[in-house]
Amino acid sequence: MSAFVVVLMLGLLALAGLGLDGGLALAAKVRVTGEAESAARAGAQAIDLSVYRATGQLRLVPAQADALARGYLAGIGATGTVTVSGDTVTVTVTTTYRTQLLSLVGVREIGAHGAGSAHPQRGIVAEEA
Repeated sequence: MSAFVVVLMLGLLALAGLGLDGGLALAAKVRVTGEAESAARAGAQAIDLSVYRATGQLRLVPAQADALARGYLAGIGATGTVTVSGDTVTVTVTTTYRTQLLSLVGVREIGAHGAGSAHPQRGIVAEEA
């Protein structure tokens, strides 16, 4: 009887761990995705003002966009990669979530990745419905 109880308890513990740690890992993914999107928006603010004033076109200064996005990531304590291509800033943030219950069955951490892209916009361009 005791072997059955031990196996049953391990199974219940693993199931509870999946529920708890799975939910917390999903929350970590949502958080890093939000961080990546915010960093991309910060980078998309690096508009080349001389080109905009002369032609009305929105162009990014790539080095400044990269620095703004990386500065945002550093400010919130996140690590990630920043890519500026044309007028689009793409940021990928990676973090590791340390499990609470699943560590008892050997799963020590779960990785979470989030990505976001942004490009400059010129105010409201259409009426919302």
